[in-house]
Amino acid sequence: MKRILSIFLVLILLFVGTMPAYATGDPNIDGGGGGMGSGTGKNYWNPGMDGVRVTIVHAESRTVASRSVDLTNKTPSKNIIDFGKICKVAYNGGQALSAKVNQYTYRNPAQTLPRIISSGSAGASIEAIRNYFTDAQVLRSLCGYIGFDYDELIGGEYKLVVEPIAYFCYSGLQYAMTATEAALYDQQVNGDLRSKMGSLTHKNLPLAIFLKASDLGYTSWAGSKTAKASNSDIISSLGIGIVRFTEKPEEVIPTDYDYEYRVDTDVITSVEISGGQSDPDNPTSVQFTIEGTTYTVSEIYYPDGDSQLAWVKWHTPDEPCVITIRVNVSGTGWAQSTINCNVIDLDGNDPPNPIATDRNDAYRASPVPTNAEVTSASWGIWSPWWQEFWEWVPVWVKCWHSDRWTDSEGKSHTDHWYHWVDNGYWEDHGYWMFDYNTYTATLTAAMNITPDDKSPTATGSTTKSGYGVQESVAARVRTDQSAATTAAQNAVTYFPEFGYATYWRLLDRTITGKSSEFEFKENRYSTYNRRTHFTPIWFPDGAYTPYTWLLDCWTPAGMLSMNLTDSVTIRGNLWEEWHIAPAKP
Repeated sequence: MKRILSIFLVLILLFVGTMPAYATGDPNIDGGGGGMGSGTGKNYWNPGMDGVRVTIVHAESRTVASRSVDLTNKTPSKNIIDFGKICKVAYNGGQALSAKVNQYTYRNPAQTLPRIISSGSAGASIEAIRNYFTDAQVLRSLCGYIGFDYDELIGGEYKLVVEPIAYFCYSGLQYAMTATEAALYDQQVNGDLRSKMGSLTHKNLPLAIFLKASDLGYTSWAGSKTAKASNSDIISSLGIGIVRFTEKPEEVIPTDYDYEYRVDTDVITSVEISGGQSDPDNPTSVQFTIEGTTYTVSEIYYPDGDSQLAWVKWHTPDEPCVITIRVNVSGTGWAQSTINCNVIDLDGNDPPNPIATDRNDAYRASPVPTNAEVTSASWGIWSPWWQEFWEWVPVWVKCWHSDRWTDSEGKSHTDHWYHWVDNGYWEDHGYWMFDYNTYTATLTAAMNITPDDKSPTATGSTTKSGYGVQESVAARVRTDQSAATTAAQNAVTYFPEFGYATYWRLLDRTITGKSSEFEFKENRYSTYNRRTHFTPIWFPDGAYTPYTWLLDCWTPAGMLSMNLTDSVTIRGNLWEEWHIAPAKP
C-alpha cells in the first residue's frame, strides 16, 4: 500500500507542454522597499509569503477585460480571509471592499515566481520580476489560467496588470491582501492595520511594484522608495505594474557581450597586450577594475612585434547582471579598454512534473543539440632573459715622453714626444631575448543516466515511462598551470520530451575541485526528495536520451566545455504496474 501511495503522489503533479520562450512585452514595473519591523504573536509576516494578482485590462477603455488570478509559490492558510479577485482598476472604479472567509483560491504556477516582496533578510529583484512577466511561456500559462487568448493579449489592445499580494497574520487572523486592499481595509479599521503591520502593508507591499511611467490613468511614483506610504498614495499610485504589448512582438535580440558568465562562478577574463616591447627595462602592468575592486597584473613581458595575454581570476555575483570591466595599461603597449560581461542565471527553469493523464500524441523526437565544445586550450607566458654581447670600447689617449740630451757644444735639450695608447674597456652591448613557455588545460568528462533506484521493475538500463531517472557527470581538468585554470563548475541538462528546449535542470556540483562531480538537484515533486527527473507517462518505447552541456571551466584562452549524452531504454509504462481487483471480504 505504501508503494502504491508513493507512486500516486509522484503522478499528481502538474505538467506544461513545451513552447519556445522569449521576451514579449514592455514591462512598466519598478520596485523598492526596506527593512521590516518586528512582529508579535498576533501580528506578523513571514518573508517569502507573497504572490501576485494578474488581470488583463483593455488599453483604450481602461476597463477590466478578464477575470483575475492570484499566483504564489506558497500554500496559504486554509482559513484565510481575502476580498475576492478584484483588480486595482475595479477598486478605483468604485468597487467596494468585501471580506470573504475560507473561499480563497490561487494557483502555484508551473514556472516559479521570483521573490516579490523584499524583507530585511532578502531583497526582491525587480529585473527578475520584469523578466518573468515578459516571458512568452509565462504569458501563455497566464492566459490559460485566466481563460484569455494569448494572441489577442499581445495584439496591442490589452495590457497586463500585476499587483503584489502578501499573506500575513493580523490580530490573530490570516489575511491575503493586495496593496490596494490593505489601504482600503486600513481606512475601515481606522489606521489599526498600519499601526500593527505598517512595515509590510504600507511600505514593502505597496513599494514591491509600482510604475516607472504613467499608464492607464495611474501616475509614476516619484515619492520615497523606503518609507511608509499613506493610504491615499497607495490607492492612487502604488502596488501596480503594467506590461504593455505592441502589435507585432518580436523576439528580443540580446546585446553582444565580450563574455557570458554564470552567477556565483569563478571565471577568468583576459586581454591581449601588444605594441612596442615590454621587458624588465620597460615593464608593462594592467589594472582590471571590476565592480569597484581593482586587480593589478604586473611584470608583463613580450618582445617587439608580439603580444601577451594578461588575465584576472574573479568570482561573479549571485544575481544576474551586466558588468563593464575597465582595463588600464601602464607602460609599453595597449589593450581593449572596456570588457562587457553578461552574467546570467541558469537555475529556476526546472521542468514541471508529469501527471498520469498527460498525453502528447504529436510528439516527434528532436535531434540532440550541440553547444560550443572546446576540450583543450593553450596559452603562454613570455619570459625575458639577457643575451650578453661584450664589445671593446676604445679610449685612445696620448702617452707623452720626455728625452733629455746634450749636443756637441755641450748644451742640454729636452725633447717631448708621444704615442697613442688604447685605455678602453669591455662593455656589454647585449639585448633582451624572450622564451615562450606554453601551458595547456584539457577537459574530460563522462555522463551516466540510470533508472531511479526507487523504480520497482527497472532492470539494468531499462525502465518504464513515468518513473524517474538519475544522472551523474564526472569531469576532470588536467593542466600544468593550476592558478590560471578553474574547475568545470556548471552542468545543465535538457530533455527529449521538451525538444531539448524550454526547460532544463541545472545540476548540483556534489564534488568540487579539478575533479568535479554533478547530479540532479533534489526534486521537489519526489516523495522521497530524490535527485531524479520523472519521465512523462506518454513517452514512447525506445531510447530516452537526456543531453548535458558541461561548462565554466575557464582558462586565459577561454572556456572549456563539453557536450554529453547518455540513454536509458523505455519499455512499457507505469500503469502496467497497476491492476484492479475486488477486495477480499
